[in-house]
Amino acid sequence: MLGRLDVRSFTGDPLLPRSRKTRGVLSVLAIESPEPVSRQRLADLLWSRRGEEQARGSLRQALHELQEALGEWGKGLIVATRETVALNTTGVWIDARELPRMARDRPEALNLMQAELLSDLDSLDAAFDAWLIDQRRRLRDSALDAATARLAAANGPEARAQEARRVLAIDAAQEPVWRTLIRSEAERGDRGAAFAAWEECRRVFAERFRGAPSPETAALAESLRGEVATPPPRPVRRSAARGARLGVMPFRVLGEGSDADVSLGLAGEITAALARFRWLVLVDSSSIAAAERQEGANEDLELDFSLSGTVQRAGDRVRVTLRLTDHRPPDAVVWAERFDRDAGDILVLQDEIAAEVVARVDPEILLIEANRAAARPQVHVTAYDLLLRAIPAIYRLDRQSYELAGSLLSEATRLEPDYAPAYAWHAYWHLFLVGQGWAPAGTDVLAKSEELASRAVALDPSDAQALAILGHVRAFLHHRVAEAVTLYERALALNPNLPMAWVFSALALSYRGHHEEALRRWERYKRLAPLHPHAFFFDAARLVPLLMLRRFEDVDADARQVTALHAGFTFPYKLWLSALGHMGRRDQAVEVLGKLIALEPDFNIQKARDRAPLQTPAELDFYLAGLRAAGLT
Repeated sequence: MLGRLDVRSFTGDPLLPRSRKTRGVLSVLAIESPEPVSRQRLADLLWSRRGEEQARGSLRQALHELQEALGEWGKGLIVATRETVALNTTGVWIDARELPRMARDRPEALNLMQAELLSDLDSLDAAFDAWLIDQRRRLRDSALDAATARLAAANGPEARAQEARRVLAIDAAQEPVWRTLIRSEAERGDRGAAFAAWEECRRVFAERFRGAPSPETAALAESLRGEVATPPPRPVRRSAARGARLGVMPFRVLGEGSDADVSLGLAGEITAALARFRWLVLVDSSSIAAAERQEGANEDLELDFSLSGTVQRAGDRVRVTLRLTDHRPPDAVVWAERFDRDAGDILVLQDEIAAEVVARVDPEILLIEANRAAARPQVHVTAYDLLLRAIPAIYRLDRQSYELAGSLLSEATRLEPDYAPAYAWHAYWHLFLVGQGWAPAGTDVLAKSEELASRAVALDPSDAQALAILGHVRAFLHHRVAEAVTLYERALALNPNLPMAWVFSALALSYRGHHEEALRRWERYKRLAPLHPHAFFFDAARLVPLLMLRRFEDVDADARQVTALHAGFTFPYKLWLSALGHMGRRDQAVEVLGKLIALEPDFNIQKARDRAPLQTPAELDFYLAGLRAAGLT
């Protein structure tokens, strides 16, 4: 599984399935082995865009293909029941599972772990891609742990230099390890190698992290010869101090039948829509146009990202193809999508495409920026750096990393007291703290969240996301739903393409009993960003109106999908449990209740009553009655 997927019998016969999706199924089973994987989870990972029945059918076909590919060797390897599938690992060797166990003692195992996990299975499905990213991170963390342990146990400068290089091959941001390498080479008597390590350190920090090593590392290099080690590195493109720097390039027109006005109008609409996202820094379109006419001038724009594309007309249809390029070395296309529309109403076409593009590009850039922030050395950090590091930890909902995210956000507000997004996200952090049941006893979390969110809006009254978060604080935590609705309307007026605002607005309307309108608003979010990175949270919002409309089967189906995306998020289990109680499915309710209590042990009827923001007493009683019928006391 390290590198391209390969499957062999003991005699070397190739057993690799033909279909990439089937290879994906086998990969999940191998990573999760020997634990069984639910059929629902496999279907959701590989066929997330299909309906449940169609996805289940595709999974059955993939399992059949897998058995055929394994042939005689596969007898007894795939253990399938009505609900789960497992890989029987008796007699099976899986490199991604075995090598991490060997890495501390055998350096060749550690070297093999440098290959990218399943390098040929990207882009199978958005859900599978997210799973694969997480597995690659886990494998990298395991390799880093093993390499760090080997470095700590190394005796003598030569061994330390060798093991330091192994650590840096995995994570070049480990600045203390660079100092270990420089010292070890100097202790070996090879000052040339020590200075070469320093030069490599400077180059890596300049090119990858757009910064410089800390004064401590520079002082170490200087001490080796009693003078300034080298001239300062050449300047690298800066990033905006509080946001990613983005430019929308003029779109190319393809074909004789294409209309240049569509290209110009669409670029303008997208630029205007992206400018509503306060954390993005949009480069003036006239500057971009001038740069296009002057060779090499794009470098002077210092863009972090650019959005470019083509427009092509064929009869009464228009095709727009867009791509987002990350210009930090090495330049790479990080997102691409195609839109086919009726050309009858050009203005409607421009509005629709612009709305969908910006709703999808914004979270993509945020995710990329967050990953870069996590890889950068933790020296001279800004509030923006701290914010970016905190956001992925918030959505992981792992207790330890979640607490770290809170500390990062607290430090961000201390470092830059005028930075509105840091206050908004810190308020957002408190929302999950309460929702997950993690708020420490005796702390006034509700007042703190209100204080932070209000401060964010006071600092930037035109920040739609800050307004949406303040609205959710008031609706979910304080049950002041009418106030929240007003805040959401202002947020949507400021940025009608913000998925978060549509989702929170839908929830607030459902709390007030307007369930059909809530579903329409939720659908608006889903049209804008069908593959949002935080769909596990946003998709769960639909469960509230579905439950109140007595659409219990839909609650059951949606809750399965949401919890498959993130099994540690408690909110969907509570609504799911109520629906199961009303349906009288006691056996299934016992299973769901067990999962909920494992995540939030002290959740009970009284807590459910206190936390529920439902404004109509009859609907609150209905929700609680379902929980009681499901076995919650």
